[in-house]
Amino acid sequence: MAYKPTYLTAAGKRKLEAELDYLRTVRRSEVAQHIHEAKEGGDITENAGYDEAKNEQAFVEGRIMTLEALLSKVEIIAEFQSGDIIHLGSRVTVVEKGGAPEGFLIVGSAEADPSDGRISDESPLGRSLLGHRAGDRVVVQAPDGPMEFEILEVA
Repeated sequence: MAYKPTYLTAAGKRKLEAELDYLRTVRRSEVAQHIHEAKEGGDITENAGYDEAKNEQAFVEGRIMTLEALLSKVEIIAEFQSGDIIHLGSRVTVVEKGGAPEGFLIVGSAEADPSDGRISDESPLGRSLLGHRAGDRVVVQAPDGPMEFEILEVA
C-alpha cells in the first residue's frame, strides 16, 4: 500500500494527541478495572458484564491503534495561507444557486466535520474546489445529481 499522509491542522493534531493520551492513561485502566470487577462476579462464560467490558477493551485498543497510525504519518497543513488558489487549509465561501453563502475550511479526512464547517479535501465538494479561485464555478456530482457552486471568497 502506498504511503498516504494524514493531513491535519496543528489544532487537529493536538486534539488527536490528547485523545490518544486520554485513551492510554485513563480509559485503559478504567476498562481493566471493569474487566477485573466482572471477573469477580463469578463464571465469565455467562457474564454479560465481562463480555461488555471485553468489547469495550477491544474498542479502546482499536481506537488507540487507529490514532497511532494516523499520527505516525502526519503532515501539518497551514491554515489561513494567503493566496487565491484553493488548497488544503484554505477558508472558502461558496454559494449554491438560490442558497445562502456557506463557509468551509478545507482539511484532511481525519479532521473533517461538516457540521463545524470543516470539509475533507477528499469529499466531493472539497475535491471539486481544490485548485480553483474566487469567481470560479464548480460542479459537484452529488447523489441527487449535479450541484453548481460559485466560489465567492478564498482566504
